[in-house]
Amino acid sequence: MKKIIFLSLFMLFAVENMNAQKKPKSIISTSGAALKKFHEKSELDGMQKGQLLELYKERIKVLVNILPYIALTNKPGMTMTDVGIPDTAENNKALDLQQANTLEFVNGTLEFQSLMTPYADKGNLVSSILYYESMLRELNQLNE
Repeated sequence: MKKIIFLSLFMLFAVENMNAQKKPKSIISTSGAALKKFHEKSELDGMQKGQLLELYKERIKVLVNILPYIALTNKPGMTMTDVGIPDTAENNKALDLQQANTLEFVNGTLEFQSLMTPYADKGNLVSSILYYESMLRELNQLNE
């Protein structure tokens, strides 16, 4: 009976160890590369400037997280293996460094936008948001 319990526990730990293997990292993060909604001009025209600023910054963040990778993929959640890149320590290190650099760039850009963009004309904000959204629509159609 002790052997059966020991063998069962051993198998349980072995299976858990296999499941605990490191999952491949996404090239494009799923957390910072998706829009909640696309807007029409009339809808944006009816918004307050503060709401427009948040939409503007959100679109910048999404674009910065997607654009460097469009030669590989435009879909958040895709891994290096999914696009044929070997899952090596060197490639993982390069991806980690790129993601850290992107995060630093996004944070700096959003900080700048928070300080400067409130002075922008509301019409320019609306036009910029619509332009960014048109770029994102095109990116969604890429590779389809």
